Amino acid sequence: MPEDILHFSGRYLDLVERDGWEFVSRNNAHAVAVLCAVTPDKEIVLVEQYRRPVDERVIELPAGLVGDTGDPDEQILEAAGRELIEETGFEAGSLEMIMQCPTSSGLTSEVISFILASDLRRVGPGGGDETEDIEVHIVPLDQADDWLNGKHAGGMSLDPKIFAALHWLNRKEVLKTS
Repeated sequence: MPEDILHFSGRYLDLVERDGWEFVSRNNAHAVAVLCAVTPDKEIVLVEQYRRPVDERVIELPAGLVGDTGDPDEQILEAAGRELIEETGFEAGSLEMIMQCPTSSGLTSEVISFILASDLRRVGPGGGDETEDIEVHIVPLDQADDWLNGKHAGGMSLDPKIFAALHWLNRKEVLKTS
């Protein structure tokens, strides 16, 4: 395996080169949990927050870093449950790994884990920690496409991981009625 060359190390990110290819790597966490959170009433839980790199508010799936709280042994499902409560105020009765995939394989070494969070119950207000300003959106799954199209038409940025989540929820038959 080729040796990595570290060009820059910041507080959270490293700029690395391998075989002439520069990419970004996280230095403050070892994984990312992305939540496909579904209420018992078949609603998807989304979050909206300001993202500095794009200088605007973005609608996203709840998500968070694994191991960023100082516990290098934190497990993905443990972090997913913690982040879900922190960002949305919902606790999951069940957390299940759906799949793992790269976020942007030409730019970063980051791999995300899509987690199905179900049997949700409200345990707090959500909104994130002291560094975040998160607005929670609860959207009926059967109206999600129209809701997202309306937000996009109104100028809101949408994280494409939402559409991957809707695809996987459909494949897992979460969208089907009983």
